[in-house]
Amino acid sequence: MKLIIDTDPGIDDAMAIAYAAAAPEIDLIGLTAVFGNTHVHQSSRNARFLVEKLGLNIPVAEGAPFARGETSHAPSEHVHGPEGFGDLTEIPEIGENHTLAAAEFLVEMARQHRGELVVCAVGPLTNIADAMRMDPEFANNLAKLVIMGGAVFCPGNVTPHAEANIYHDADAADEVFANPPTTLLVGLDVTLKTLYESADFEGLAEKSPNMGTFLRDISRFYLKFYKEVGGLEGCGLHDSTAVIACTHEPMFKIVETGLRVVTTGDELGATRPDPSRPAVRVCQDVDGAGVVRLFTERVTSLP
Repeated sequence: MKLIIDTDPGIDDAMAIAYAAAAPEIDLIGLTAVFGNTHVHQSSRNARFLVEKLGLNIPVAEGAPFARGETSHAPSEHVHGPEGFGDLTEIPEIGENHTLAAAEFLVEMARQHRGELVVCAVGPLTNIADAMRMDPEFANNLAKLVIMGGAVFCPGNVTPHAEANIYHDADAADEVFANPPTTLLVGLDVTLKTLYESADFEGLAEKSPNMGTFLRDISRFYLKFYKEVGGLEGCGLHDSTAVIACTHEPMFKIVETGLRVVTTGDELGATRPDPSRPAVRVCQDVDGAGVVRLFTERVTSLP
């Protein structure tokens, strides 16, 4: 399966990209960067760093720096650290971004691989909405769009109503759901059932001295946040669960519903069922233990 991950690395993004690199059923052909956990220039830098660390030869295209109509962005430093990788703050600039901006790159790759390309969006949906505006055929050219975002049947995480990726550009998300490609939504309804604990990260480091140790080290900041804010002994495999859903749908209980996103007021970013809109497939439940096992099996195969 040909895959592009639209990403804002981000600790859980790094985990998801590592999984995609290790999964034999995935042909990872590029990364597109968006603002979110970090500023967009940090996102693309971190993505290029991960590409190098994983020994991949794929492009990174930098995309939207801000949400629709905004001129600034406040990254999630309290969750992912000042540079996106926890306590790691010295991250080298490796290589250069692709000459095309992210939305243009997505449009071009969807044309080249019509009916084959899956895009997994694990950040705000600004790049996806921009690609849909740029090319009316973009949605039809995709095999599938898989989104890590939303909280359809459960509370949010950035507010009581909203999940962070949707909240950070509610207008773009609502635009995507108004006329969606073939879409699978992997939200907090399932990703919080895939807790990855400190002992799991230690196991990664033991079996994968390079990548596993890196993920263990950057995760300490993330695990501390989950412990202090949520009282949890692990972190959700948010972005990795979305990448796993690209190829392992039988691990999920999926329902169909149209969706709208609240774009103003106290419930900004809430994802609400709307039967008047085209149906998307929404993950409602998951084999959480199975996802954790699969993630571990794949990532520990890396050096």
